[in-house]
Amino acid sequence: MKVHKRLHSEECPYTCHMCNKSFGKHNHLVAHLRIHSGERPYTCDKCNKSFRYQSNLKRHQHLHSGVRPYMCDVCNKSFRQRSNMKLHQRLHSGERPYTCDMCNKSFRLQSHLKRHQQLHSGIRPYTCDVCNKSFGQQSNLKTHQRIHSGECPYVCDVCNKAFALKHILKRHLLLHCGEDH
Repeated sequence: MKVHKRLHSEECPYTCHMCNKSFGKHNHLVAHLRIHSGERPYTCDKCNKSFRYQSNLKRHQHLHSGVRPYMCDVCNKSFRQRSNMKLHQRLHSGERPYTCDMCNKSFRLQSHLKRHQQLHSGIRPYTCDVCNKSFGQQSNLKTHQRIHSGECPYVCDVCNKAFALKHILKRHLLLHCGEDH
């Protein structure tokens, strides 16, 4: 009864001595302490990967079993996790719950909003170690670095010419349109 009453009173008598975070239940504190100790007592019997929480192990085990219990009722695509199915369903509904307070552009995922907001803030945390040019997204830095490395991962399957950027390959492919092969 005492434990149940804490749910309503928001009393949190169990405090972590490492970071002062408080918990309403002792077992929640015990589980939290694993973050600090690095303890991972739950181990997958298929691949020996270990986890702090039993619930994470159970979710992981779906990988090995192939079980995908959550199905989109629009397109029948299946998912291992309910949360991933819910995110997917935003494609069908058009729901875009995350809105930029600077320009009112909206996004399906919070991570996409955060990435977008870097445009407004001017924050460019990814810097090229060759020429010091900076970028707001790590993927843009990696693409830029191909200039210095000479890497050309996009190859034309018609003439085997290689390109550093995907959109350049797409433009190149237009040259082959109409040719007999």
